[in-house]
Amino acid sequence: MGTAGKVVKCKAAIAWEEHKPLTIEEIEVAPPKDHEVRIKILASGVCGTDSAALKGKLGTKFPAILGHEAIGVVESIGKGVTTVKPGDKVIPLCLPQCRQCRACKNPNANLCVKNDFGSNSGLMHDNTSRFTCKGKQIYHFLFTSTFTEYSVIPEICIAKVNPAAPDEVCIIGCGFATGYGAAVNAKIPPGSTCAVFGLGGVGFSAMIGCKIAGAGRIIGVGSHKDKFPKAIELGATECLSPKDYDKPIQEVIREKTNGGVDFAFECSGNIDTMKAAFESTYIGNGVTVVLGVAGPNDKLCFHPGEVMMGRTIKGLPYGGFKSRDDIPKLVCDYMAKKFNLEFMVSQRLPVEKINEAFELMASGKGLRNLIIF
Repeated sequence: MGTAGKVVKCKAAIAWEEHKPLTIEEIEVAPPKDHEVRIKILASGVCGTDSAALKGKLGTKFPAILGHEAIGVVESIGKGVTTVKPGDKVIPLCLPQCRQCRACKNPNANLCVKNDFGSNSGLMHDNTSRFTCKGKQIYHFLFTSTFTEYSVIPEICIAKVNPAAPDEVCIIGCGFATGYGAAVNAKIPPGSTCAVFGLGGVGFSAMIGCKIAGAGRIIGVGSHKDKFPKAIELGATECLSPKDYDKPIQEVIREKTNGGVDFAFECSGNIDTMKAAFESTYIGNGVTVVLGVAGPNDKLCFHPGEVMMGRTIKGLPYGGFKSRDDIPKLVCDYMAKKFNLEFMVSQRLPVEKINEAFELMASGKGLRNLIIF
C-alpha cells in the first residue's frame, strides 16, 4: 500500500486516564519495526476486559489506546515478518504465541512468556510505543490496541484468517475463545452437570462449549433475567437468579444437583461470584474454571480442606487455546456453521459512540457492541 514505511495519521479513541470517558483524537501511527505488522482495523468488540482496564483493575498505563478484540487487514509489515503479507485479513491476539518458550512448546499450556498481562508495560517488545498524539506518547494495550483505525502489532500476536470472514468474527479474538475454549478444553465428560456464572458474552460462549462437549445439564446463573431466554436457546437447560432466593445460590445449586455440579465456569470477575461458583461444585471431584477479571487487591479465600477433599479450581487463559494455531481454526468452524456468533452482536456503532458502547455494557444490555471503522 502507498502508506507502507510512512507515519499514518488516523482517528483513535484514547483513554487519557482511568475512570474517564474516551476521547476521539487524531493520532500518528509509526511504521512497523522488525517482526511487527501494521493493520487497518475493520471492527472491534468492546469487551469487559477493556472496561476492567479503564477502571484501573489491570494496572494499565495511561494514556492508552484500549481494545483487543478485532478484525482487520494487513497494511504493511516490518522486516522478518513471514506469516502474513499486506492485504491479508487478520485477528489481533492479546495472548501471543511465540512458539519458542516453555509454555508454547507444552501441549498443556498456552500462556506465552511474551505476554503483557503481568508487566502491563503498555509498550512493544523493544520498550517503545508506535502511537503519539499531540506530541505525547500513547501506550499500547496487550499488544493489540484496536480502538483505532490503524494499529501496530507484533507478528506473534497476529492470526491470519479466512479472507471471507465477516466483522463479527472479531469476537473470536477474545470473548468467544475464552468462554467456549474453557468448556471444550476442560475435558467435560458427556452427561456432566455444569453451571455457568455470568450471562455475558464469555458466559454464553461457555454454554455453547458445554453443549458441544456433551454436558447433560447446563445451569445458567445471572441477575439479568431478560437474558434467560437466550441462554436457553444456546444450550442452558435452566437458569437461576440469585435474587430469587433467600439463601446463597451455591446452596440452591447443590440442592438441585445432588451435592453440586461437576463443572462451574465463573465469567463475571466478581470475587463473591467466584466463591459461589467454587462452592456450587461437588466436593468429591468438582472443577471450577475462573475466567472473570478480578481487581488487583481482590483475594479469593476458602478453607484448604475444600480443595483437599477433591475439588479443583483453575484458570484457562484464552480458554486454553494456542492463539496463533487455534484462532484460525475457530474462524473456519464458524464459517462452516458449527456454532453461531451473530447472537452476541447487540449493536454496530461508529467509533464516535464508543463511550455509549461502554455504558451499554455496564448496564447489562446486550452482549457485544462492535465499533465499526
